Amino acid sequence: MTCDYWVTYFEMVVDDDRVFKALADPTRRYLLDLLFARDGRTLTELESELAMTRFGVMKHLRVLEDAGLVATRRSGREKLHFLDPVPIQLIHDRWIGKYTTYSSRTQGL
Repeated sequence: MTCDYWVTYFEMVVDDDRVFKALADPTRRYLLDLLFARDGRTLTELESELAMTRFGVMKHLRVLEDAGLVATRRSGREKLHFLDPVPIQLIHDRWIGKYTTYSSRTQGL
């Protein structure tokens, strides 16, 4: 193996990449919207809002959890899902905030 192999194929995923991947899908964005409207929903409640199987919703929620956008807590037999907006805020601060200040500087030219 050469060093080029490690650079090209090493599977080191940055947390930003997971957040961007999670936000790339409209179904996952809709799930985040549902949790924003009312936090602490069960899988059954989230599933009832979508035209897909329970397992499909579970897969989407897993991607959101891996990205840190959704946190879960057990309450008896139920698993409650909560929105965690911190990763989105960090993306905003890093990628959008600095370009907003850049845009306001260039408009003065």
